[in-house]
Amino acid sequence: MSEPAISKTYIIFMGKIIAIANQKGGVGKTTTTINLGASLASEGKRVLIIDADPQANATSGYGIDPASVASSIYECLADNYPVDGSQLKTCVDGLDIIASRIDLAGAEVELIGKPAREHVLGKLLEPVREKYDYILIDCSPSLGLITVNALTAADSVIIPVQAEYFALEGISKLLNTIRIIKSRLNPELEIEGFLLTMYDSRLRLANQIYEELKSHFATMVFDTVIPRNIRLSEAPSHGLPALLYDPESRGATSHVMLARELISKHRKAARKAKPAESRP
Repeated sequence: MSEPAISKTYIIFMGKIIAIANQKGGVGKTTTTINLGASLASEGKRVLIIDADPQANATSGYGIDPASVASSIYECLADNYPVDGSQLKTCVDGLDIIASRIDLAGAEVELIGKPAREHVLGKLLEPVREKYDYILIDCSPSLGLITVNALTAADSVIIPVQAEYFALEGISKLLNTIRIIKSRLNPELEIEGFLLTMYDSRLRLANQIYEELKSHFATMVFDTVIPRNIRLSEAPSHGLPALLYDPESRGATSHVMLARELISKHRKAARKAKPAESRP
């Protein structure tokens, strides 16, 4: 049975800003950003990715040479270049990116002297929110000023958690940072969910970590898990998301499932938040 038609007065996905963050490196933040972005676009959503990591892996992961980029997120943050006009088209229809370069490593110093320094990125994104359904920010593996800017600009945060020993190490520090930002800078910030990555169901440890996440965070853990998958690892070296590199791979299909879970969650939340003007 098809879903009933829902009034557009309250089913709105416009400009949902989601930071992908975890100060622990190697947990799959960039892989999640690249592939979730492509999967959301494949579901008909307009997507903008902000590569807020000086390593620029999200940029190169879409086949863009960081050295060739004239206007990156560094120029936006440090020199007030407008985000609208700095977007680059990617190989995925409906998906744009604000690229990064190694220069971004110096942006922390540039931001220190700016007024309302924690809100710079949020102000830059305001003019483009109406152009996109989802804006995904790929954060660097740190809790520095750029990551603080990302969390201050965001509506919510996805926390990738690697299905390996020490997986939960550092999460308490990140959660404390989120609490501080929520209390002082961005009271609307919510945890979108914990995402288990590099999961191998054959390993007892991976299953134990999943159960531990569930026991601690319950419904805040995504039902979708991202498996350890060779095609998912190979895709960035070809400058493609897994969905274009090998659409039948488990890495690609799991991110499509994640995108659908996210869209469904937001659709249900929007129904509950039906504004007064749409009620009889």
